[in-house]
Amino acid sequence: MASASDHPSRGLELGYARVSTTKQSLERQLDALNATGIPAERIYTDKKTGTSIDREGLAALLAYTRAGDTIVVHTLDRLGRNLREVLNLVHELSERGIGVRSLADPLPINTTDEGMSRIAFLLLALFAEMERTFTAERAAHARAVAETAGRHIGRPVAHPADKIDYARLLKAQGNTLGQVAAKTGIPKTSLHRYLADAPAKVQE
Repeated sequence: MASASDHPSRGLELGYARVSTTKQSLERQLDALNATGIPAERIYTDKKTGTSIDREGLAALLAYTRAGDTIVVHTLDRLGRNLREVLNLVHELSERGIGVRSLADPLPINTTDEGMSRIAFLLLALFAEMERTFTAERAAHARAVAETAGRHIGRPVAHPADKIDYARLLKAQGNTLGQVAAKTGIPKTSLHRYLADAPAKVQE
């Protein structure tokens, strides 16, 4: 990692990589940064949880950068935990004359401009934030669809569907929970769940 004392006068490209947990790997981001010609000693890294604000690598990078430098990341969301944090940091860097470049974004970004390149940056940062939101929403939707269809997320159902239907029929006929358990072999603890999930039947 470079130190402030050996910073050359000309502008540099400096890499930054971050993962949100210590179990995740930085390898993909580091490979992408190395492929652009950024040496390992000019790449700063963090392995922190998503809620942590103590990012030593980013702090060291911000202390080292000078006007004319460019911070290079694999994707814009590596710079912060949410859209507001990313935009605030980029604004701060822009005021210091420091640029930002994202390897994964197809459009050029010049954070010191107020024209189309500035708008492109804002849109790309927004899209990165939206994609994370949409991923979470798609997962929640899949769970809801599975539950509506009668499928369980996680541990599989321990009893066959026809036996559960038989238990519901017995209960509808007036059998007690103990009688239903004895006739079907399904424990009362499971019957409570199966019968609670049963749709209400309209009496003819």
